[in-house]
Amino acid sequence: MGKYSTSSAWEDVVPIPQNDGGPNPLAAIAYTEEYSEAMSYLRSIMAANEKSERALELTEHIIRMNPAHYTVWLYRANTLFELQKQNQSNLEEDILDEIKWLDGISVKHLKNYQIWHHRQTLLSALSSLPPTELPFLALMLSKDTKNYHVWSYRQWLVRHFSLWDKNTEIPYVESLLDHDVRNNSAWNHRWFVLFGRDVDPKSGKGMDEAGNIVDEDLLDREVEFAKGKIGLAPQNQSPWNYLRGLLRKRGSLLECKGFAQEFVGDAEGEGCRSSHALDFLADCWAEEKGKEKAGKALELLAKRFDPIRRNYWNWKRGQLGLEAVEAGPLEV
Repeated sequence: MGKYSTSSAWEDVVPIPQNDGGPNPLAAIAYTEEYSEAMSYLRSIMAANEKSERALELTEHIIRMNPAHYTVWLYRANTLFELQKQNQSNLEEDILDEIKWLDGISVKHLKNYQIWHHRQTLLSALSSLPPTELPFLALMLSKDTKNYHVWSYRQWLVRHFSLWDKNTEIPYVESLLDHDVRNNSAWNHRWFVLFGRDVDPKSGKGMDEAGNIVDEDLLDREVEFAKGKIGLAPQNQSPWNYLRGLLRKRGSLLECKGFAQEFVGDAEGEGCRSSHALDFLADCWAEEKGKEKAGKALELLAKRFDPIRRNYWNWKRGQLGLEAVEAGPLEV
């Protein structure tokens, strides 16, 4: 006998068992008896569209057994909002209580997408950002600084609560980069905060692409910031990509050509400290119509510094009208 079948609180409910396709299903999932019973009762109350305290308790029980069950999360959110209407309770207090409960679930299941969608649903109903939210996100990212779900949610948070100009995001990102300059997620968030405000989240097109004036002071500051971080770890691709993005907003890579040359050594690659600098220079020379120099840099990448991506470097040589080269041993 199970928890619900022996409970007087559930005696009015007729459970609906899972239909796996008859008495001899081809590939039935081996659920535990506890989970199967709980889900059979959930199916029944969902069929009746029951929104009640016991429904909320039932969803919590199932979520603790299977936190990836999206349908249960959705029904829980709908139940929570319906109960608030029925009881005429304080919506903000109800949501904050739910978030407090959700925090405990989140730290146990770091890579669960459904948890973050539920959190987004809850905060969408609030008019202001709870003061505990950013500290909690910092806690989550301290456990995994590149947690995709947390970063995606944080971007939504910035956009939804208009945190672009608040003194929260950039200082936080800088603290992460000071700790680990190779944190590509932090680099991505920095770009989003500084340049994502006018980007259409659906099309991905930005206002500056439509001819709006780019903030030159901001670009100057960020170029120097990126160059400083490159100096700490020249073989780190993230700040090179960030630098490229900045310079593309100005329409040319050439202003940092001399900077990149500091990391590539001589014409034969002797003393090269960064394959990314060599790639950057190849594009600079291509921009200057220096096909032979660009081709030589791409050859060095294909033969010595990044032969595992030889096909890519040869494709770039082909774009310049040059022949492919064979890969050599990887330069360590």
